[in-house]
Amino acid sequence: MQVHTDQTPTTDPLARIVIVNYNSAGYVNRCIDSLLVQTEQRFEVVIADNASTDVDAIRLPDDPRFRLVRLDRNLGFAAANNLAAAGATAPWIVTLNPDAFPRPDWLEILMAAARRHPDAAMFGSTQLFADDPSMVDGEGDRYSIFGLAWRVNYGRPGVAPYYTGEVFSPCAAAAMYRRDVFERVGGFDEAFFCYCEDVDLGFRIRLAGGCAYQIGDAVVHHVSSGVSKQYGDFALYHGIRNLFWTMVKNVPFPVILLTLPLHGLALAYLLAFRWRAQRARTARRAIRDAILGVRHAVRQRRSIQHGRCISVLDLMRAMTWNPIKVKLRQ
Repeated sequence: MQVHTDQTPTTDPLARIVIVNYNSAGYVNRCIDSLLVQTEQRFEVVIADNASTDVDAIRLPDDPRFRLVRLDRNLGFAAANNLAAAGATAPWIVTLNPDAFPRPDWLEILMAAARRHPDAAMFGSTQLFADDPSMVDGEGDRYSIFGLAWRVNYGRPGVAPYYTGEVFSPCAAAAMYRRDVFERVGGFDEAFFCYCEDVDLGFRIRLAGGCAYQIGDAVVHHVSSGVSKQYGDFALYHGIRNLFWTMVKNVPFPVILLTLPLHGLALAYLLAFRWRAQRARTARRAIRDAILGVRHAVRQRRSIQHGRCISVLDLMRAMTWNPIKVKLRQ
């Protein structure tokens, strides 16, 4: 695959786009194709491959901006993103899933939003289902007083203009972070492996004083769990475990005195009415492992809360309190 020479930038990149692959070369190739036709070409790309069996099928362009890092084992989404972001000098780190395919003006729109909102540290993209773009895959992430997080409007019909405004945090399937802030808070928590690592990162950036904007016109078509859905209850396990750690690390005192019992009630409700058979067993195992591994979160909590810049009241305003909105993913 060749890149048109008139599209190749000669200036320093505005963004480093990081893509983490695991056995999804077909998606990666389609993602690369979508980047090559971006109207904003001042970027570089680092693809971190988590020891995939199909890595040789990745068609890396003949373009010095694209680099493939082959890992000798599966480090997970969080650690591989950190590795791919390390050493960047561009002012922005952009995370992009291999199964997320941006529209040609996606990066240009995100950069324009960054100029309009110099106070923001994070920006999110509109995610539409790749196989049915009339349906919304997500419009940013919300976090509730129940210790649960979700992609806004997941699975709902959607038409432009899509939601633009503040959200709790962006979904890392297609998100942009100020590099200096990303580095200052330590990037993704590698103990999470994958799932909810973006909510945790967004939470820590928010505690450090940064806010997040969802940009409706910055659109990607997302397969949605195109990589992980082939691995059974993998997402359920990591989602439950990591949400508990996110709460323990980030929710400040005295709010956690309310969130912790509400989180327990929410899990009890889901176990009683939503999860059955194998999924219930997976959920119970995730809860057990979350509790057994909580020391990691407690250790991090001390430094996170010590460096908190946002007031408890402002954080409470940013959280969702209405249980109906939690249930309906609004």
